Amino acid sequence: MRLSARVDYALRAAAELAAAGEGPTTVGELAKGQEMPPKYLENILLQMRRAGLVRGQRGPEGGYVLARPAAQISLADVIRAVDGPLANVRGERPEHVGYTGAAQSLQQVWIALRASERAILEEVTLDQIASGELPKRVTDLSNDPSAWDSHTPV
Repeated sequence: MRLSARVDYALRAAAELAAAGEGPTTVGELAKGQEMPPKYLENILLQMRRAGLVRGQRGPEGGYVLARPAAQISLADVIRAVDGPLANVRGERPEHVGYTGAAQSLQQVWIALRASERAILEEVTLDQIASGELPKRVTDLSNDPSAWDSHTPV
């Protein structure tokens, strides 16, 4: 799986907002706390606002807050807001890509991959990330030493 810098920044900023609670957090505070470029982060937060994940509050006490409780926003929600569908092939959803001949089975592999990604990313919420209390399935997978070795098939 490959995640863009945009997704990485969005997830980190969203986790900070979840940890901050109800009070607004400025772009500067988010950027400094996670060592991210503020201008780039501001564009990401605008995408998240358009997707209904965050709300902007103007004025001297302004900043960003989550638009819904952190327990109701999954990692998949954030990823889709800034990067589109979870799994795509050449910019298309796997169900819209067709292959012929010996490669025909690839479509099923891409669909299975998307289902696997969804199983984790739709289960984990911003609240769980901010609190460090991840679902058991996630901790079980991440506790497997072979998951940490980039040269070992998982």
